[in-house]
Amino acid sequence: MAQPQVTIDLGKIEHNARSVVELCGKHGIEVTGVTKCVCGNPEVARAMLRGGVASIGDSRLENIRRLKAAGVDTPYLLLRLPPLSGVEAVVELTRISLNSELAALEGLSEAASRQGRVHDVILMVDLGDLREGIWPDELPPVARRALGLPGIRLVGLGTNLACFGGVVPGEDNMNRLVELAEGVERSSGRTLKWISGVNSSGLDLIASGRMPPRVNHARIGEAILLGRETIHRRPWPGTFQDAFVLYAEVLEVKKKPSLPLGERGEDAFGKRPSFEDRGVAARALLNVGREDVDVEGVRPLDQRLRIIGASSGYLVVDVSGAEGGVRVGDELAFSLNYGALLAAMTSEYVKIQPVGKDPGAGPA
Repeated sequence: MAQPQVTIDLGKIEHNARSVVELCGKHGIEVTGVTKCVCGNPEVARAMLRGGVASIGDSRLENIRRLKAAGVDTPYLLLRLPPLSGVEAVVELTRISLNSELAALEGLSEAASRQGRVHDVILMVDLGDLREGIWPDELPPVARRALGLPGIRLVGLGTNLACFGGVVPGEDNMNRLVELAEGVERSSGRTLKWISGVNSSGLDLIASGRMPPRVNHARIGEAILLGRETIHRRPWPGTFQDAFVLYAEVLEVKKKPSLPLGERGEDAFGKRPSFEDRGVAARALLNVGREDVDVEGVRPLDQRLRIIGASSGYLVVDVSGAEGGVRVGDELAFSLNYGALLAAMTSEYVKIQPVGKDPGAGPA
């Protein structure tokens, strides 16, 4: 294996999507499957759609263009706020976008009018996570302006929680979102189609039955891809956590001291790493490093192994626990968290290998 590889079990992703969609469906919530972590991989998107998601959302126009070029036929939602310089492409490539700026709404209006289309928009409000969104007090004039613009159609209100400030979706902030949406409806005399309240961080609230009934849309990525909710990163019941596995090849195995020798300064990344004195131990160098993956987010599947550290091109692993069972040329397997998966899928040095369609028996 000349380069590290991430395998994608498409059957497990389909299974996870179906589990999430069934849960949300019981509570009247439609799911957009989010592919931004996998760079708009078409096979992953198709697995999500087979699992029942109603649409695909991504933060990058490049990813959406890739999906459409691969023939993935579905409505597309642009998750990142539209760039003013890219409104023509937003209207061309997507059916709906999340918005918080009047300038972007006016640009989308002009672009849609030029293209002879109607582009749907969801206004994002900031309920305390302090990422994107209109502050609630400033919502009424923005909504009025959006309703009056030609070429765009205000179809919903949304919020984003837990991604930046770590604010947990709860009954209070979801009820606040509903109140704001109903205020827009009263002032305009129109009914909003969507109240888009949560991402994977909202699954506990949905499962508890405490989600306000009018919240009817969720944007779900990690729970489908990695089978985890995103408040505590707990495995979500009935889903697989191993749809993605990183494989790297062993390039060197040597017994060496566990502490560096000589005067020490900064490493290649400007840090002063610490080391534990474990005596002489067998260490393996693997063909994956910080250029390829967020090494803090990978874990050996073989629990006898321990990651010591990494440079740009190597992962250093203590393999002494394997009692001589690791040799040059072996492939070692690792799980990935969200950040590690994002980095690996983005790296041009990592091979992406979709495998399988049938997850077999469901997880315990």
